[in-house]
Amino acid sequence: MIRHIVMWKLKDEAEGASKKENAERLRRMIEALREPIPQIVELEVGFQMEPAENGFDVALVSSFRTRSDLELYQKHPEHQKVITFVRSVTRERAALDFES
Repeated sequence: MIRHIVMWKLKDEAEGASKKENAERLRRMIEALREPIPQIVELEVGFQMEPAENGFDVALVSSFRTRSDLELYQKHPEHQKVITFVRSVTRERAALDFES
């Protein structure tokens, strides 16, 4: 199993919306990827529980059966749309892929 974890620090305001509004929109967009991308085995989006100076605002934890499934997900046109939005509302990103 391949685990794909991504975390974002969001801008206070972007795309005419607050950080909280953009976090919710990001969650909806990511969760909507389940249907068009069958390679996703598991997908969960969560928010930081308490504001933290060095913490991230939004996290994605997802699973794929193989590395090639992860690559298909990353190249999928619907995922690319999410990436475009993410780039407009985030100020920092961290990612980790590992095999379990």
